[in-house]
Amino acid sequence: MSIKKLGVLGAGTMGNGIAQVAAQSGLQVVLVDIEQAFIDKALKNIIKNWEKDFNKGKITEQDKGNFVNNISVSTNNNDFKDCDLVIEVIVENIDIKKRVFKELNEICASHTILASNTSGFSITEIAAASGRPDKVVGMHFFNPVPVMKLVEVIPGAETSKSTVDIAIETCKIIKKKAIEAKEAPGFIVNRLLVPYLNDAAHAYQEGVASVEDIDEAMKLGANMPIGPLALCDMVGIDVLLMVAEYFYKEFGDPKFRPSLALKQKVRAGHLGVKTGKGFYDYSKR
Repeated sequence: MSIKKLGVLGAGTMGNGIAQVAAQSGLQVVLVDIEQAFIDKALKNIIKNWEKDFNKGKITEQDKGNFVNNISVSTNNNDFKDCDLVIEVIVENIDIKKRVFKELNEICASHTILASNTSGFSITEIAAASGRPDKVVGMHFFNPVPVMKLVEVIPGAETSKSTVDIAIETCKIIKKKAIEAKEAPGFIVNRLLVPYLNDAAHAYQEGVASVEDIDEAMKLGANMPIGPLALCDMVGIDVLLMVAEYFYKEFGDPKFRPSLALKQKVRAGHLGVKTGKGFYDYSKR
């Protein structure tokens, strides 16, 4: 089966990025969210990115028009009914995801593949709730989607080979590099990245060094492009804490114990860049 029409559920930063790269790769895209305001903001951002590409001479006026025509938007999940593939890009809450996949199973055609952009939850558990476990797969994109080349493709226990093959082929269509990973908390990237970020928060909590010095040390001493605590702020401290807690629960290993510093930031509402304050204060920048 060849993917021609792609559904994207969730018009946040990741969702609108996926919609953008799919539309500019020639796929018909249906972008859905629960509120029109979210849709309007996403579409404005996508078109703004294409305007930048046009002004830089990367695309033509006709290209831009074609890309825009490839996207339709909606606040109704029923508009996914004739999609070949629907990618869920909603809040990282497994109970909500399971409920949504059950709904999508009832709406979508029997051939439709359902994919989750979850950063670490069990694809098998989500698939089991869907009613079509052989057609559910993980497709984990990275932020910002238009720039980052990787997509982790994760089969669940009952995901068919043809479903995995189609997910990988879709990645090729939208010019991404697919790497297949076995199902495990965090898959590949977050399995390695989240403990690193959590350890940096532990080091800060223990008074090893200041926020700035921890970040500077990792940039200059390990050639990291961004310090770990600045990256915590970029990812969203609430998201990072949720994944760290999930790791701790799933692995049952003390090395994954979430840092108290992360918990305190979340309790204070200091979630990083998106709230203007995290380990750094962005209101002063």
